[in-house]
Order: sequence, then structure tokens, then C-alpha cells
Amino acid sequence: MAKETLRIEGMTCAACARAVEKASSKLEGVSEANVNLASEKLSISFEEAKVNISDIQNAIEKAGYKALTETVNKTISIGGMTCAACARTVERVTSKLDGVTSSNVNLATEKLNISFEESKINLNGIKQAIEKAGYKALDEGSDIDVDKERKEKAIKSLWNRFKISAIFAVPLLIIAMGPMIFKAMGLMLPSVIDPMEHAKIYGVLELILVMPIIFEGRKFFKVGFKTLIKRSPNMDSLVAIGSGAAFLYSLFGLYQIFSGNHNAELYFESAGIILTLITLGKYMEAVSKGKTSEAIKKLIGLTPKTALIVKDGIEKEVAIDEVKPGDIVIVKPGSRLPVDGIVVEGSTAIDESMLTGESIPVLKKPGDKVIGASINKNGSIRYKVTKVGKDTVLSQIVKLVEDAQGSKAPIAKLADVVSGYFVPVVIVLAIIAALAWFISGKDLTFTLTIFISVLVIACPCALGLATPTAIMVGTGKGAEYGVLIKNGTALENTHKIQTIVFDKTGTITEGKPEVTDIKVVGGISEEELLKIAASVEKTSEHPLGEAIVKEAESRKLELIKVNDFKSITGHGIEAIVNGKKVFLGNKKLMEDNDINIKNIYDYVDNLAELGKTPMYIAIEKEIKGIIAVADSIKENSYKAIKKLHEMNIEVAMITGDNKKSASAIAKKLGIDKVLAEVLPEDKANEVKKLQESGKKVAMVGDGINDAPALAQADIGMAIGKGTDIAMESADIVLMKSDLMDVITAIELSKKTIKNIKENLFWAFGYNVVGIPVAMGILYLFNGPLLNPMIAAAAMSLSSVSVLTNALRLKRFKI
Repeated sequence: MAKETLRIEGMTCAACARAVEKASSKLEGVSEANVNLASEKLSISFEEAKVNISDIQNAIEKAGYKALTETVNKTISIGGMTCAACARTVERVTSKLDGVTSSNVNLATEKLNISFEESKINLNGIKQAIEKAGYKALDEGSDIDVDKERKEKAIKSLWNRFKISAIFAVPLLIIAMGPMIFKAMGLMLPSVIDPMEHAKIYGVLELILVMPIIFEGRKFFKVGFKTLIKRSPNMDSLVAIGSGAAFLYSLFGLYQIFSGNHNAELYFESAGIILTLITLGKYMEAVSKGKTSEAIKKLIGLTPKTALIVKDGIEKEVAIDEVKPGDIVIVKPGSRLPVDGIVVEGSTAIDESMLTGESIPVLKKPGDKVIGASINKNGSIRYKVTKVGKDTVLSQIVKLVEDAQGSKAPIAKLADVVSGYFVPVVIVLAIIAALAWFISGKDLTFTLTIFISVLVIACPCALGLATPTAIMVGTGKGAEYGVLIKNGTALENTHKIQTIVFDKTGTITEGKPEVTDIKVVGGISEEELLKIAASVEKTSEHPLGEAIVKEAESRKLELIKVNDFKSITGHGIEAIVNGKKVFLGNKKLMEDNDINIKNIYDYVDNLAELGKTPMYIAIEKEIKGIIAVADSIKENSYKAIKKLHEMNIEVAMITGDNKKSASAIAKKLGIDKVLAEVLPEDKANEVKKLQESGKKVAMVGDGINDAPALAQADIGMAIGKGTDIAMESADIVLMKSDLMDVITAIELSKKTIKNIKENLFWAFGYNVVGIPVAMGILYLFNGPLLNPMIAAAAMSLSSVSVLTNALRLKRFKI
């Protein structure tokens, strides 16, 4: 079942909205169509096998209105990219298209993440632009099996190309360089193998050996010259020009030898070895790239391919795609759960460690939620399916990690800019260097060596891979520990945090408060007061209210029917019980309704000093008593706050509790700043105040009540045990309710940014040093001239070194 939101133009009244709903809901396959007149949007659910979005738009347009799609996000696999210049070209051509709002290429994953308005451009138009630029727009999405098969095929192809090239390159190198090595060692060459006496034979042999290498490396020439003609040169262009120049010059040299000039220089071995070494480098790069995405492959590989369901009382094994919401699934001990659901029969311990990072199995009984891909440890259970396909927790995690891996960190901007101009600048530098040496009196052989060396030593790949590979490994590692980082910006900025604001209930505390004290005044029994309070709170969903209801249930008190229930956010509740108006809530609720509570001030103060939260109960504006509730502090809260202080990070706590209760908890934990009696809607303002003082602020909350504050903070961290992953307002989702994961996120951010900086240093440093050396700067000071073959090896190793450094992040431990 697909869900879409369409923007409707032309609606002026409720009748218009009804007409749009009627026109769209009539279509076969449409299950739900709701129009919001205020926002002028249609929310529609439909079966894609029966109807598509175009059919829906056409039906609405026939009714006299215009239906426009919202901005959509797509991921397209790109074929044919070899370096950062390629990625930059794909970004440039797609971002220019009308309707495209953002275009991001990740060279490491070879994918384009693009956002566009379907009313202005469609996916085919984007793919055509990519094809026109000289690259392949492959299937959208991230089918792990197809993606894996394609990459394995590419790696195998590169390895075969290298093997064939090496078979001919080794004898080519021996024939070309062997005689030189003999002479360098002061040894006399037998006349039978002297290249001066048999120059024609040597030349022809070298040509015969280099031809298969040229053939195996034909892709470099095909892609390189194609992108050069399209004025978007890439790494292949540098290789094609460099090795092509060496080959053509050698053909001219061979012609000279046959014309009688046996001293003519041949560069066949340079052309062959350059292509062979760079093919080896591309193979090593492809293998390393595969290792960077292992975390997401592990996650996707967790889902079973089949499920055992009960159909008409009969157990039946079906493909995972055939499972639908409402089906009853049977899971036996040791098996993985195929999809999400709610237990209806049996009890067991479930290992959710691969999803949440929580090592201890969780006990599940009827009514409890279970997550697909987790492992059933010991009991047999039956559960009702609630989510399948893209809606499951695992799919949401995979999507979140993929989005993060496809995003860019701000630190990558400089590398992106440089990559865009890198190849054309290198070609110009190669020409300038060669001409400068030629004008200074050097011969054609010398200048050709300079020209080829500059082209083949320059490496745009290292620049392009420096950031995305580290982000891929870093976000993947975070997912392993149950820390889901949504994008590169969050990953980069987390280590800059100076102040962390924690929500109290459910974040610092367990979120399972219990009644600790009941104080009655005004001629009412303790049980009667609790019965009234529990009756009022039964309709409420507040954690403190749940504690009162549980206490009443434990005492087996019969609750009373409540009328005119009214919840006042941040204050409490008003309701009618037995014909009398009851007020239950905090001090503000009492003050707002002019209820005198002076006679119990001292008692309240004592409770507050113990960290307990008092809830006032008044009937007909007369105070009748107090029920105190306390929430136990999580075991790791102490440890996490201590660790944050060691990292010189200020810790604040924000809560709706009264100042004394909040201060008591803060004192126990050593919290630096207490923001008490704060209404939910004011939490974002408190975060903003801290930011205005010049601090980088993180907010840690449950992702629901704290959504505005999470969005306001520089970094929002949502607490949740993996049951509500799609917390739009947070930058980071902490799948366990463990504050030590905050430390993990900060440490991972530090390590990843350090790794990115190292990668960028080596990538820039390599090119800054390598290109001048290739241009002959050492030769000016009586140093050696760089051999093009050594330049080719260095080029290949530069990318591999960056990837290898990024892979060191896999060793990150909490």
C-alpha cells in the first residue's frame, strides 16, 4: 500500500474538498482519500498494482482541480563514475534541471540522492540528463541483492582485466627495462639480446605485448575521451591522455627505428604499466569500497526470506513479500522474526541486539510489541503482524542509515569545489610544464615524460573518497551500537557540543513513576482520595497519572465514572466526579483556579527536597490532599553525566516539575543547570536562550513531547527503544534508553571527523606534493626525474590509502 500527499490547486471551499475526495476515492485501488482544506493537501493511500499517481492526478484534473506532487526524494545508482570529477559532473547536470531542489552524489556508494518536484520533472527526465552526461542511471532504490551482484560483477571484471594486463605487462617490462638494468649494473649484454643491434625486433615485441593491455584498458580511453569531448574531463581522461600519448609517441619512435634511427625512444612499457597499475588500483578501491558498506549489508541481511503463518487454521510457509498486516505468524525457538507485530500467544525472550545494540534479551508476553529480524531465544510465540515491507523498524533503520551514508558533511565542501576544477587544471598544468621544459631546451622525450607523469600522478579519487567513506563507516558503526545518525552534518557537529539539555522523565529517569506518599486534608480518607484521583487520571496518558492508576489497581479500588474531562497541558486535569468538580495537577493549576494551598506548603517542601513530585487534588476548589510520585533514576544516568563532565560538557535538565523536586534530582546527579516548571511548548525557548549565549546545544528527549526542543537544538537526540525510529525532529536516534549512548555519539563524531581530516590531509597533501614533483621540481635541484610508471603506482595507492584509513573506524569501540 502506497501513501502520497498531493497539493491541490483551485479549491475554494469545503464542497471543493469533497469533490476532490470523491473523484480520487472512486478509483480502483484507492483505499483512503482525505483533503485538508486549510493546507490544500490530499493524503491518499492506494495499491500501486491497480492505480498510479498519474491516474489519480488525471481524475482530480477531470473534476476541475490541479493535483501537484510534493517534492519527492529518490536514490539512483550511477554507473560509469570513476572519480570525484565524475560525481561533480552528475551533480552539476542534475541540479541544473528545472524542478530539482537538491542533488547529492556519494562516490563511495556510487549513488545519487536527489529531491525534485514531480510536477516539473519526472525520473525519466533526470535519467536522460545523466545518460547525456556520459554516465548510466541504473535502477532506483537500494535492492541489496541487485546492488551486491552488480558490484561483485564489477570487482570480478576488474580483477580479470588486471590479470590479463599483468600477464603481458611483466614480459613487456622485462624486455623494455632489462637491458637498461644490465647496463646500470655494469654488465655487458650479449649481442644476441642487445636492443641496439635488434631494435626492430624489440620494438615489434613491445608493440605486440602492449596491444592486449590497451585492449583490456579500452574503457579508460572510451570514457576518458568521451568526457573530455563533453567538457567534463575525469580521472579516465588523465589516464587516457597520459597512456595514449606514451603509446602514440612510441608508434612514432618505432617508425623512426624502421627508418634507420635505432636511437629512437619507445614508451610502450610506460603505457602498458600505467594501465595495468591503475587497473589494479581500481580493483583494490572497489574491494575497499565494498567493506565500507558492510554494516548496512548486515542489517538488510537480517530479514528472513520466508515466514510461517497460520492460514485457515493451517500452518503455511510463505515468502516474506506475501505476509500482510493482520496475519498471524508463528516463530519457533532460535528463529528470526520476519516482520513487526504484537504477541498474541506464548511468551519468550527476544534478542534485539542487532537492532538496538541491547545485549540482554527482552522478555515478551501477549500484548508486547516485537521487532522483525530480532531472534526468538527460547519460547514459541504467535504474533499478529502490524508492519511489513518498508514500514518495519528494520526497514526504517536501513533507510535512515542509507540516507546518512548518502549525505555530505559541511567539511566536504572544500574538496567538492576543488574536485570540480581539478582535472581541467591538471591537464593545463601538464601542458604548461611540458612546454616550459621544451622551451628551456629539453628534448621531446624529456618533455613527454613530464607531461605523462603530471597527468597520471594527479588523483581526484582520493579527494572524492576522503569524506563519504569515513561517513559511511562512521554511521554504519553507530548503527551497530544502536546510535542512528541521520546525516553527515549531525555526525560532524556532535563533537562540538558544549551544553547538553536532558529531559527528565523517561530520559534521566526510568519513566515509570510510582506513588510514594498520600497526604489527606479536609475530611477525606486516603483510599477515597486515591480512588477519585485514579478515576480522573484513567483517561490521561501522563506517566505520573499512570502511577496513580496503578496504585489504585494494586489496592483493588473500584473507579468512578468521570464526566467533562479536560486536560490542561503543563498544568493538570479538570473533571466532574460524582457531580463535583475535581482539580488534579501542579501548583500552577491550583493558583490559576484560586485554590488555597498554604496549609500544606511545609509538607510539599519536604517531598520536593526528597525529589518527589507532588500532585494536588482539590474538590470544588477546596484542597483535599496530595499524592506524591517519584520516578527512579536510571542506573547509567550517573555514569553518563560524570563522563560528560570529564569531557568538559555542561549538563542541564529540563522538566515541568517544581523547582525543589527538580533541584533534588539534579543535586544527586551533579547536574549543572536546572530548568524547572517549564511547559512543553516552552522547552524550545529554553534551548534557544542557551544558544543565544553562544553555546552549541544538544537536546536529549523522547522525540514526542520534546519535538520542538529537539528541532531547535543544534543537535537533537531522540531516546527510543527502536519502536518509533522515524522521529523527524531528531538528528540522532538512540535506540536504547541509555544515556551512555550520548557519549558513544559524541566519541564517534570525534573519531569520524578526525578520520575525515586525516583523509583530506593525505588527499590534498598527496596532490600538492605529487604534482610539482611530476612537473620536475626535484630535477631543477639536481634530483631525479619522476618515472611515469612510479607516478601511476602512486596514483593508485593514494585512493587505496584513503579508503584503508577510513576502514580503521571499524575498530571503534564504546
